[in-house]
Amino acid sequence: MKIRYNNKFQQQLEDFYKRIGYVVRYEKGNFKSGYCLLKSNKVVVVNKYFTIEGKINCLIDILKQVPFEQGELTEADQKFYTDLTTISTNN
Repeated sequence: MKIRYNNKFQQQLEDFYKRIGYVVRYEKGNFKSGYCLLKSNKVVVVNKYFTIEGKINCLIDILKQVPFEQGELTEADQKFYTDLTTISTNN
C-alpha cells in the first residue's frame, strides 16, 4: 500500500479509528512526539498544527500501538490494518 498524503486518506484513517472505537481529535498541545494516546478513554490527540503528512504519519504510528479486537474487523478493515502496520512512514 502506498500512503497518499491527502484529505481523503486522512478521512479513511479517521473512519477506521471510529470503527475500532477510538476518537481522533486535533488539538494544540506540547506533545514531544506530536501526539497523545489516552488508551483508557480511547482518545487519540494529534497536534493540529502538523501538516497533512505529519497528521497521517502520526495516525499510522499510533495505530501500531492501540489495543483493539482484530477479530471483529471486516475483511476489508483487516487488510487495511495489515497494510498500514507493515509500511514504513519514514520516506
